[in-house]
Amino acid sequence: MELTWINKLRIAAVAALGIVVIGVLAWPLAAPEDPMLPVRAWDISPAGSGMLLLLAFVLGFAGYFLAWPHGREIGILTVPFGLVIWAARSGPMRSLTQAYVEPFERAALIHSLRFEPVYWLLIVVAGFAGVLLAQYLRPTAEHAATIRKRKSYFGMNGYLDMLLAVAISVPVLQFSIGVFVQNLNMSDNTGAAQPAIGQIIFGVVAAFAVAGFAVKRFLNLGYVWPVVASIFAMALAEAVHYNAKAIQQFAEMRPATFFPHSIFAVLPVQLVALGTIGSVIGYWTAVRYDYWRRHESAG
Repeated sequence: MELTWINKLRIAAVAALGIVVIGVLAWPLAAPEDPMLPVRAWDISPAGSGMLLLLAFVLGFAGYFLAWPHGREIGILTVPFGLVIWAARSGPMRSLTQAYVEPFERAALIHSLRFEPVYWLLIVVAGFAGVLLAQYLRPTAEHAATIRKRKSYFGMNGYLDMLLAVAISVPVLQFSIGVFVQNLNMSDNTGAAQPAIGQIIFGVVAAFAVAGFAVKRFLNLGYVWPVVASIFAMALAEAVHYNAKAIQQFAEMRPATFFPHSIFAVLPVQLVALGTIGSVIGYWTAVRYDYWRRHESAG
C-alpha cells in the first residue's frame, strides 16, 4: 500500500471516525468519577463493556468500507485511534501510586496491571473482527490472494514463528519503552519519574514501531504479534523490576511519582491503543525498507 495523498485521506477519515465515536461520544463509558484518576478497565460496567465491544465491531466494519479498497490495512486503526483519545484524556498512573501508599496496596495495584491489557486488546480485536467480516463480504482480489497465502502458512513452522515473534517482541518492547518513555532518571537510581502524556504517546508508539519493524523484517510476520506481546510485557517487567522487595522499597522510601521502570508509568489502555498504531507503523516501515533495498540493489 502506497502512502499516497488519497490513502492519507483514508487514514484521516478512519481516524476521525474512531476519535468522534469512541474517543468523544463513548467517553462516558470509561470516564472516571474523579477526572484526575486514570482510565481503568475495572471501572467500566459489564453493560458498558458489552456496548464498547459492539461499538468497536461496528466501527471496524464501517472503517473497512470507509478506507476501501485498502480497508484491511487502514480500517483496523479505527478503534485504536478512538482509544488513543481515552489514553490522552486519562489521568496519570501516579494518581494511583499516590493514593496507594502501603506496600500491600501498591502490590495489589501492580498485580492488577498484569491482566488489564487483555481487556483493551479484546476491544481492538472486536474492531479487527468487524474488518474481517467486511472483508469476507466484499474481498478484493489482492485480499483473496493474501488469504490463500496465509492459509498455506499455518503449519508447525508457522506457529513456531508466531510464538517466536511474541517472544522477541516482549523484551524488545520492555527495552524500547525504557529508552523512549522516560521523563527524568535520578543519579542515585531513585527510578524513573512519571512522564508527560506527550512523552508517553511518542515513546509507546516508537517502542512498538521498533518491535513491528523487527517482526516484519526478520520473521516476515504482521503487526498483530507485537500487539499480542503487549499483554506479556507488563508481566515480564513486574517479574524483573517490581518484586515484593522492590515494591516495599518504593512504597516506603521513594516518591510515589517514581517507578523502577517507566513501563509502570504507562496505563494499559495507553499500552494497547498506542502500541497497535506503533506496530502498524513499524510494519509498513519495514515494507518500505524492503522495497527500497530491492530497488537499490536492482539499480
